[in-house]
Amino acid sequence: MADGRKNNGGHKTAGRKPKAEEQKLIERLDAIINQDKAVEALRDKVYSGDARALELYYKYRYGLPKQKTEVTTDSEQPFILTLNSGAK
Repeated sequence: MADGRKNNGGHKTAGRKPKAEEQKLIERLDAIINQDKAVEALRDKVYSGDARALELYYKYRYGLPKQKTEVTTDSEQPFILTLNSGAK
């Protein structure tokens, strides 16, 4: 390749770890961490007013809020949006 990278492959540690490797880590953590105690610890942090714990709880319980995008134009011409359903 003209850009000089060996076989254009980037570096060997790039990218997401394989799903099997991720699953092994989850199994190891489950073996040493009591899930009920972890939830109790999170509850205690939330009740004590820890903002980060409260944010974590809400993100997992309710998901992120919908993001709104406002479109503005400085032009005097009308904004026309044409939708094509794909039907002929």
